Amino acid sequence: MLGFMKGKKILFISSEVIPYMPQTELSSMTYKLPKLVNDNQGQTRIFIPKYGVINERRHQLHEVIRLSGINLIIDDMDMPLIIKVASIPKERMQVYFIDSEDYFKGRNVFFNDKGNLYKDNDERAIFYAKGIIETIKKLNWAPNLVHVHGWISSLVPLYIKHYYKDDPIFSNTKTIVSIYEDRLSGKFDKNFLKKIQFDEIIDENLSLLKTPTYEELFKLSLTQSDGVVFTSNSVKEEFKGLIKKDIPTLECTSSDDDYENKYLEFYNSMLDE
Repeated sequence: MLGFMKGKKILFISSEVIPYMPQTELSSMTYKLPKLVNDNQGQTRIFIPKYGVINERRHQLHEVIRLSGINLIIDDMDMPLIIKVASIPKERMQVYFIDSEDYFKGRNVFFNDKGNLYKDNDERAIFYAKGIIETIKKLNWAPNLVHVHGWISSLVPLYIKHYYKDDPIFSNTKTIVSIYEDRLSGKFDKNFLKKIQFDEIIDENLSLLKTPTYEELFKLSLTQSDGVVFTSNSVKEEFKGLIKKDIPTLECTSSDDDYENKYLEFYNSMLDE
């Protein structure tokens, strides 16, 4: 398989990645898959949010001034974007951190100190999606594939497909969404749909967010993606009715003996289409 990905650019967008976050299947896969692509001569970029629980000094994060300073409009509010970067030790993998004084600084991941979901998790997801895409534009790094992991990344396929549809940097980009068993339950702000519609995005599948739950957000991401990875059979049963018959799917977990070959073949099948 060596060299299988030569010259291909894959963007990994996640809610978490080791070593910056605790080890889960999701954080592990967001580490293993970019390493797999790198080892096969592909190019990668990894994005995660800069939660307040990530220790900047220990992990040697630093702000990238030339990428920071963009104002993102979220529901008619100007929200400044801060970009930080670090390298995963012993690997040639750079991780970009989306930061915001309002949405991430000093904050936990999903829940506040009282154990409740943050009321602005919907805006955090919009900010995260737009912040990543604007940063990729500034880097002038056109990805062949975008692989999305975790709830906070779920709007990326929608925004690439609609809000940035005329941007040439994404003209040949395909998106893949991974669905995991360990997912958040609960509801977003009741105006989540209106905040997306403020960006003049029109898609019949947005009606899913009339009931603004985390499950419905995952469903929306599946309707916008070009490929889907299910990390277990039970997950597939839950969601398969939403997927168009011609969309490539992969059933695979990191515990599969040959998961590396399965992912490489899946990526290449998407690139060859």
